[in-house]
Amino acid sequence: MKAVFQELYDKYHNDVYQFIFYMVKNREQTEDLVQEVYIKVMKSYDRFKGESSEKTWIFSIARHVAIDFFRKQQRKRDKILEFFDWGEKGELISDNEPLPEEIALQNETIQQMYRCLDRCSVDQKSVLILRFIHSLSIQETAEILDMSISKVKTTQHRGMKVLKQLMEEEQRKGEGNHEAQR
Repeated sequence: MKAVFQELYDKYHNDVYQFIFYMVKNREQTEDLVQEVYIKVMKSYDRFKGESSEKTWIFSIARHVAIDFFRKQQRKRDKILEFFDWGEKGELISDNEPLPEEIALQNETIQQMYRCLDRCSVDQKSVLILRFIHSLSIQETAEILDMSISKVKTTQHRGMKVLKQLMEEEQRKGEGNHEAQR
């Protein structure tokens, strides 16, 4: 089992790390979640039936770990709001934490795309990351996300449309800021 686990880790660690990193945008949290993924892989490997590729199976586990993380975060936020009675949930302060240094090194358009990607739905973000950043096929993406092929195609289409609109909005805001500075 140790050799099998080591082989899976060597093959897929970087891809799993990147996938989770693009989802949570925090290096320490990503490391914790990747560790959780491989714990689940070890515990459930004997139940892996080979009906999909190992990569698809591992990414499916990674996706569920990321979703569980987001659910826990939302429950924590809800409890804090209840405890302090800060008013409506829609009045939350937005997180303006700077983008990770890996993204900051890239050009402004790429940074803008990642900022806008964060504003897409979780499903749209997952599909777009798997399809265009990890270059997975529609079939592999469908298996990982437990979606039909048509749902992946629809989610991809809608996600691209939303991403384009968000980028155009941000670009217009940027142009407005440049005009105001002159």
